[in-house]
Amino acid sequence: MRAKYYTRFLLRSSEQSCADEYSGVVELNHDCDQLLEAATIEALLAQNFQMEAEHVELLNWSRLH
Repeated sequence: MRAKYYTRFLLRSSEQSCADEYSGVVELNHDCDQLLEAATIEALLAQNFQMEAEHVELLNWSRLH
């Protein structure tokens, strides 16, 4: 089942002093009762941007109803 989440996160370049902040709605296909860990969410976001997970920092993640 699809679930929608509001998210805010940072994408860091190889230079640690530079980061871009993004926010918006993310839609996932997964069990709605499943709780996702921050590291899992960061890995999913990184995969979407074709980056390594260590370059993503999750700031906010909440389910939309």
